[in-house]
Amino acid sequence: MAEQLLDQIRDVFEGQIDFEGQKLAEFLVNVALMLVGAIAFFAGYLLQDIKLAVYLGLGGTVLVFVLVVPPWPFFNRNPVKWLPVRGGISAPANLVVDDKVLG
Repeated sequence: MAEQLLDQIRDVFEGQIDFEGQKLAEFLVNVALMLVGAIAFFAGYLLQDIKLAVYLGLGGTVLVFVLVVPPWPFFNRNPVKWLPVRGGISAPANLVVDDKVLG
């Protein structure tokens, strides 16, 4: 049962990079955390309650975390298509890297 769960997790995270999704996640984090900070600051200032400001800030940060960290499908709309792996390919003989001959 644990192997099946690990296989499902591996299928979700394996080999997919979406640079547009990463840009979207970064934008959402920046905007959402600025809004959370501003709301927490002004609510705490207007009500003169530092405890409320801290709790609003922490709660908003948790909500932003839940929004951005999991691999939601809208973050993976444009995955990069990688070339298929071909078997049996070895490095070329006498490959020169940094003036050293490899192989």
